[in-house]
Amino acid sequence: MTSRKPAMAKSAKAPASFETALAQLEDLIREMENGDLPLETALTTYKQGIELVKFCQTKLGDAEQQLKILEKDELKPLDIANGA
Repeated sequence: MTSRKPAMAKSAKAPASFETALAQLEDLIREMENGDLPLETALTTYKQGIELVKFCQTKLGDAEQQLKILEKDELKPLDIANGA
């Protein structure tokens, strides 16, 4: 059994961007799915994952609000087939 530390163990500060947070979250998920983490490390990793999810949800909510403002409070469905 290896005693690897979770990817965010040394830093509890907010990620620089949504993309950074998502990448960190994906790394944490891979570590946990591997099943080699000791219980305490798994719990810490899980808590870090929850914080990253909250960060991502906030960023997505902010982006949605900006889109609503740009679309005059009418968030329209994305129609990829017609390029709109």
